[in-house]
Amino acid sequence: MNIRQRLNDSPVARWTVLIIVAMAMMMGYFVNDVMSPLESLLEMPVSKGGLGWTPGDYGFFSGAGSFFNVFLLMLFFSGLILDKMGIRFTGTLACSLMVIGTVIKLLAVTHPTVAHLHFSVFSITYNLPISVVRASLGFAIFGVGYEMTGITVSKAMVRWFTGHELALAMGIQLAMARLGTAAALSVSAPIARHFTLSTPLLVSLAFLLIGLLAFLVFCVMDRRLDYSGVSGKSEHSDYSDEFRLSDIGVTLKNPGFWLITLFCVLFYSAVSPFLKFSTKLMVMKYGVDVDIAGFFSSIAPFGTILMTPLFGLVYDRFGKGVNLIIIGALMLACVHFCFSLPLHSSTVAIALMVLLSIGYSLAPAALWPCVPKIIPLKCLGTAYSMIFFIQNFGRAIIPMFVGKANETDPSYTTSMIIFGFTALGAVLVAVAILIVDRRKNYGLQLPNMPKA
Repeated sequence: MNIRQRLNDSPVARWTVLIIVAMAMMMGYFVNDVMSPLESLLEMPVSKGGLGWTPGDYGFFSGAGSFFNVFLLMLFFSGLILDKMGIRFTGTLACSLMVIGTVIKLLAVTHPTVAHLHFSVFSITYNLPISVVRASLGFAIFGVGYEMTGITVSKAMVRWFTGHELALAMGIQLAMARLGTAAALSVSAPIARHFTLSTPLLVSLAFLLIGLLAFLVFCVMDRRLDYSGVSGKSEHSDYSDEFRLSDIGVTLKNPGFWLITLFCVLFYSAVSPFLKFSTKLMVMKYGVDVDIAGFFSSIAPFGTILMTPLFGLVYDRFGKGVNLIIIGALMLACVHFCFSLPLHSSTVAIALMVLLSIGYSLAPAALWPCVPKIIPLKCLGTAYSMIFFIQNFGRAIIPMFVGKANETDPSYTTSMIIFGFTALGAVLVAVAILIVDRRKNYGLQLPNMPKA
């Protein structure tokens, strides 16, 4: 047995790695949602401490995090870089891009201008303040690093936890990431109100620097995994042959890959954009005070912190991963349709956010450990990147339409129906995954940990 195998089989080593890389991911998630609770403040006049944005401006900004990933194919190239250059190089690059993007966004909010820029996207006309354009540019650069970090951490988990508690590890990593989201939704608005609008971004920059340092520590441990053993293999040869560009065809010909990708597009388009609008939803429809509306929105990510690892452990030991995915998507669809109903009680809002947190835990806990069951490790970075790349189309486009829908229908009924049908589409795709799994024998319903 070589040293790599002993390191990989050591619970102390692999769980230490999990904590370190998940910390870097958590910081990225915090920054990704740090401006979500600030929509009302951003739309206030400049004379009152805001930036004078409109709901359409905010919708454009919210979708900007996916612009470069989608329209410049940066997320696809991120996967190629990951499979060719390795986890350590790609992760360091990703964390650095998040820092650069956040600096630009901070400068845009700190030094706004009154000039505007006029253009059209997807037949939607925009007349954006320069502060929106600059903040969107920073968010777009941040988005490249953010998604690159996601696929890098996912491949790191597979590299260190294959044959062990893979779904539990991915669940804990997701839980820590959601902790970052929940923290951003909870504290961003109070910080901005008690200090300045740019203060949450300044805190975000400090967190990202901590995340970068944490990933550099992981690089040291991961290098030991390569070179402290007698075999002397690098991470590129860990569990697989070296990746070649021709191996992309292996992924593209896999029907399970395409179904999982389509599910991700629909499911996450019904969750991530919703969370960006949920704080104002709580204020406008349910009469929640602005200072605590972010706490209502944070119920969903806070709930996933405990439930995602729990459901991951269930999948590790008992299987039935696709069943968990179907149930999670069904719950999400029901929640959004209920949000569209003329119910204005804050108690109803809390109950729906709790149900959302359960669905938001069930599906991802089983979804991401399914990918290594259908894709070889050497292609995994490219596979994750293509999934996230296509998923970003939904995350880029949905906020634009929702922002415009909220301008014409401030009751949020239209936007919640959009989210509801998006989640319902995810349910149908999940059923198709179950059918294909039975035909192709991917093993998606089987436990991840072999029985003793």
